[in-house]
Amino acid sequence: MNAHETFAHKSGEIHYIRIFKKEPMQPLNLPEYPIKTRINEGGKTEVFDTIRKKYVVLQPEEWVRQQFIGFLIHHKNYPASLIGIEKGLKVNQLQKRFDAVAFDKKGNPVVLIEFKAPSIKLTEKTFSQVAAYNLKMRVKYLIISNGLKHYCCKMDYENSSYQFLKDIPDYETIIE
Repeated sequence: MNAHETFAHKSGEIHYIRIFKKEPMQPLNLPEYPIKTRINEGGKTEVFDTIRKKYVVLQPEEWVRQQFIGFLIHHKNYPASLIGIEKGLKVNQLQKRFDAVAFDKKGNPVVLIEFKAPSIKLTEKTFSQVAAYNLKMRVKYLIISNGLKHYCCKMDYENSSYQFLKDIPDYETIIE
């Protein structure tokens, strides 16, 4: 449902502000954290990303990212200052972008995270995407989430294998 608020500018022109009553985003299998939103000039809802320190369009994948990052910070004690969002790297001569990375206290990447919208089923292909990024980074943990399901595995480079974990590890565990 759209509504308009009218106000007169000092020049005498009449301006309209679009106010949208938006449906809430899909509930996730995560605690819900408050987010700061606004409507941009194009009428799209934007969310303030506290890691990137800027507003970004609130899409379903972004909703998952914001809530999952909140979960890592508030429930798993990941320092916000040691989380990177949408960083790039080269994999097999191609420029790739990963959704999030957590660093240890020395600045070394230890967790790669790939987010999908809740409507996207997490498959082996999803896992392969983050695993391909990890070929270069060689982090200790990989996480994929669509907000409804979350998978985390611990890498074992010595035995060329990985083990899926029951829970997302807290920060102190990932930096051991």
